[in-house]
Amino acid sequence: MADEFTPRTTDLGYERRGPIAIVTFNRPDARNAMTWDMYQALYDACEHVDRDDRVRVLVLRGAGDKAFVAGTDISQFREFTTPQHALDYEAKQNRNVGRVEEVKKPTIAMIRGYAVGGGANIALACDLRVVATDAKLGVPIAKTLGNTLSIATVARIMSYVGPARTKELLFTARLIDADEGKAAGVFNEVVEPERLEARTMELAEQIAANAPLTIRSIKEAVRRLLERGRLAEADDLVLMAYMSEDFKEGVEAFLAKRPPVWRGR
Repeated sequence: MADEFTPRTTDLGYERRGPIAIVTFNRPDARNAMTWDMYQALYDACEHVDRDDRVRVLVLRGAGDKAFVAGTDISQFREFTTPQHALDYEAKQNRNVGRVEEVKKPTIAMIRGYAVGGGANIALACDLRVVATDAKLGVPIAKTLGNTLSIATVARIMSYVGPARTKELLFTARLIDADEGKAAGVFNEVVEPERLEARTMELAEQIAANAPLTIRSIKEAVRRLLERGRLAEADDLVLMAYMSEDFKEGVEAFLAKRPPVWRGR
């Protein structure tokens, strides 16, 4: 049995309700945008869940009613000055979000409002997604920042929507709404906002009552099958985007709340 877990930052909450562990992204005023500390705390929470035999299911949710997670806190990208900063960021994304995917217990993303950028990545790393009717998911970086995604992240998206729709969503920077997400198999269930928490917990309790080793074996089998499509990281693609004038322009335009001017260099 593991000790109780206290996250390193109050921007990420953790609680256990019987066999259900709940991680809450807790920056509602910033639509739960992720800081570096929050990503590390998420990794730590996943480590704890795997050690705690009392936990059978992990639920991830966002505080407030606006967002699950509205990406990474963009102000942090002003720190990027070298190629290594870009490579390290994508490597840490793969490590931290990949840890969600590797949790041995079933994981459920409970999504109200926006799950975009890093938030979409986290949501797709979960096993199941129960969403409110106002849910929107996508990675609009072609419109906002002008950066790129790791191959692991692209593979994660493509495993749900296929190559053609992956390209279309990322090229156009549009978001999937609840109905499209349900039809595409991205969202498992869509419920009214006032029913979201109750339905998510009901599903978690149902799963928690089933044979844990059966569930663990099926989860790991699916993970291994999907992993075959994830090649070694393509550093040249990461550096082409993150070291560009366009990326610097995208960050500054986003923080200034103005449209970016893309120059293709």
